[in-house]
Amino acid sequence: MYAIIRAGGKQAKVSEGDVIDVERLKVTDEITFTPLLVVDDSGTVISDADALAKSKVIAEILGEHRGDKVEVFKYKNKTGYRRRQGHRQTYTTIKVTSIEGPGAKPKKTKKKAAAKSAKSEAKQPKADEKAKADEAAAEAADATEEA
Repeated sequence: MYAIIRAGGKQAKVSEGDVIDVERLKVTDEITFTPLLVVDDSGTVISDADALAKSKVIAEILGEHRGDKVEVFKYKNKTGYRRRQGHRQTYTTIKVTSIEGPGAKPKKTKKKAAAKSAKSEAKQPKADEKAKADEAAAEAADATEEA
């Protein structure tokens, strides 16, 4: 499964476990992106805005670093006009931890599964009691008919 996300005015194709550099984000721990497009493992493309609003891409912040220096040199001929300037962009390194699609169901934990099985076991004796009560009522009805 992969997704296209927008970060810093640019788009990036990411999948789980990818480490990418995006323009500086002022976040310290974890960030959530709303994807622009999601393609699941079976190849189904999800591009509907309503479905994408329900999905998310979660990434953790690994750190910040500065990119290569870019030299800016302005020059006009025959006038002596020269301006020199440099720039270094700050980037944030992120690691994509999960991509949750719109149809993704949360995984059940063992505690929830054990609780459900305990509830179903608790319901079974009640069904047995109900069957016994029905039998007793039937016997009482037979007894009143005989009398």
